[in-house]
Amino acid sequence: MPFCWRPSSRRNGVPIIWRSPFVSCASSGLSAAAGGSLIGIATASPEVGVNVTSAVRGVTDIGLGAMLGSTAIGIPALVSVGYLATRRRDIPDDPGHQQHLREHLLRVDPKAATVQALPYLGILALAALLILPAPWQGLQPIDGGVLLAAYVAYAAQAFFRGREKPEQVEWSRRGIWMAVAGVGVLALGAYFTVISTQNLVQAFGISPIIGGLFITAPVAALPEIFASWKVSRSGQITPALTNIIGDHAMTMTVGFLPLALVGTQIGNFRLVWVSFVFVALMPALYAAFVRWGGSESGFRRWQVLSLVGVYATYVAVVVVWVLELV
Repeated sequence: MPFCWRPSSRRNGVPIIWRSPFVSCASSGLSAAAGGSLIGIATASPEVGVNVTSAVRGVTDIGLGAMLGSTAIGIPALVSVGYLATRRRDIPDDPGHQQHLREHLLRVDPKAATVQALPYLGILALAALLILPAPWQGLQPIDGGVLLAAYVAYAAQAFFRGREKPEQVEWSRRGIWMAVAGVGVLALGAYFTVISTQNLVQAFGISPIIGGLFITAPVAALPEIFASWKVSRSGQITPALTNIIGDHAMTMTVGFLPLALVGTQIGNFRLVWVSFVFVALMPALYAAFVRWGGSESGFRRWQVLSLVGVYATYVAVVVVWVLELV
């Protein structure tokens, strides 16, 4: 993978040239669609932190619920945020933005479907095969190893299929340390999120997996939503909308590792398989809308609303049919 060398500072008038391993997708020669997997590694840290904490504290149902809940809400939330963030009148990296505004279109590189969404569907199919069948239902240590290998394969195909001509992008030491500190803060926040969820499920008398689905998951999704808003506003629409797939790919593979190492049983099988159905439906619709949704690839307003409607349907199915609360 090529790196771009560039002076980051000067000492006595002489440029100090250094090489950082933390480079953007452009400086690594990656397409915008593939670069979303790099952003996803950082934004997935809350889910991974939640699962580590859940495993250590012996509340693996919270971690499992948070993973399923965050992957169900993530795509409709980030596509909606990206759409709203780009309705302003000037997006520098989108020369046809004025026309896209008139057409109510959020323009996305079509590679987002083939490089990101479709391989992620393969990961979901593998995870379902490892977790749902009765003979080996749940998570065992061997499942964690298989899913970890699946993430390595996913990341490799994203990098190699998304390679493009490198560009020079400078990262300062301050920016790198701020990024590292940010990941640490997210991990600390995940710890307190799990503790808060434990207290809430005990106070309201609900099951831990429901707490993970509807309390922990929305909180864990907040960094992704913030990243999508900021990156979309800067004009980098494709990285903003593909980072969620990279995030989910890491969540459903590396994120499962702590739960697999301690062993996780499925208490509410109907809830888990229903969640898997909707978790898989989201990237399937994502890929279909981006790749085959019209003459230009991306999301139109009705497609954004459709994704939100599918998530609302998921919540209704869980409340009415799975939990029978109504």
